[in-house]
Amino acid sequence: MSAGFRIDPADPRPIWRQIEENVRHLVASGALRPATAVPSVRDLARLLTVNPATVAKAYQHLTDAGVLAVRRGDGTYVAEAPPAITTRQRRERLDAEALRYASLAATLGATARDAAAALESAWLTLQEAPGARDGPAAGAGGEGGGEPGAAPDEPPTAARDGRAGATGRAAAAPGRGGRG
Repeated sequence: MSAGFRIDPADPRPIWRQIEENVRHLVASGALRPATAVPSVRDLARLLTVNPATVAKAYQHLTDAGVLAVRRGDGTYVAEAPPAITTRQRRERLDAEALRYASLAATLGATARDAAAALESAWLTLQEAPGARDGPAAGAGGEGGGEPGAAPDEPPTAARDGRAGATGRAAAAPGRGGRG
């Protein structure tokens, strides 16, 4: 599982958040299939050279979200079925993450076209990952899944229309700033 992990100590996001997002990515891409065992907290902490409490926090968030399931005495596994998510919840999450991505792109001096191209490239990479399904898991933590009326493997409208991160909001929603 660690082959797909990218932990960057210089990243402003907490390490536990990076671990959580890496696991979500592996599940969404199909690299971690339902009912697949994930490394123990101690094993992953040793592999990533981080504090076990950091891995435990990431695993707890993933368990609370329904991405992972704990089998007492047996270990932690990818959940049998992705957590259910409503269209409204998906849209809200996509809007919040699109705003975060657009803010990052603007901070880096990228144009909307640059950001849309990067999003399109990331979408294609996700689909081409080893073990990938026909597209990201719609319920795997709310990442992916396209839009109603769009082909299942199409990126969100913002990327199709060249409006990466276009949410119509001028500022981040309260409570969305900081280190996660």
